[in-house]
Amino acid sequence: MANLSSIHILFFAFITSGVAVSATVFTLENSCPYIVWPGILSGNANTLGEGGFPLTPGASVELNAPPGWSGRFWARTGCNFDSSGHGTCVTGDCGGALKCTGNGVPPATLAEFTVGSSNSGMDFYDVSLVDGYNVKMGIRPQGGSGDCRYAGCVSDINEICPSELRIMDPLNGGIVAACKSACAAFNSPEFCCTGAHATPQTCSPTQYSAMFKNACPTAYSYAYDDATSTFTCNGANYVITFCPARS
Repeated sequence: MANLSSIHILFFAFITSGVAVSATVFTLENSCPYIVWPGILSGNANTLGEGGFPLTPGASVELNAPPGWSGRFWARTGCNFDSSGHGTCVTGDCGGALKCTGNGVPPATLAEFTVGSSNSGMDFYDVSLVDGYNVKMGIRPQGGSGDCRYAGCVSDINEICPSELRIMDPLNGGIVAACKSACAAFNSPEFCCTGAHATPQTCSPTQYSAMFKNACPTAYSYAYDDATSTFTCNGANYVITFCPARS
């Protein structure tokens, strides 16, 4: 495999109704002191980066998304794959495959995007802890217009994770590898916003979602945490950083 830090996928344009519409460039960079294996899930047939690959410390990769693309990025940690791309990850595993074709197994920090189409140039993006947390993550818009703000979670929630939510790393005894959401841990309506708690009016923050929110104020902490967690920008490219430093 080529050195991922030197991969540059050519910038290209899509033609829609006779109008050239530029691709959105996502740059994934690894600032963690260990290898991460980004997992990528697309909401349509345009799978970026073939769904996943290894990213060594300090490396970065550029991926181009067409107008209207939607999907999510996350970090997988503690992975071990064989030459055929089969294996497992301690966190974020997506069915034991290097190239993801489905969601990762929670808990995992998510970067979620809906890229503007040719008719509406507005992008929507967020960092979500609704499925729990495994690594710090940040989204930094480059260029663009509108309310193009930084979104992310730059706190190490594993350090403050309550014992009932912890996922331990079996390869490194005593180390917390990830922090579950309360929904995943307890599977009850008040934590999962289901049943009688399936509306914004009936699903309120809990002590667990408040812990996530206090640590990472610009990240989604539970299903209806929209007001302070969804961001918009027009015509930007985005840098997604695993383990960003505090600014």
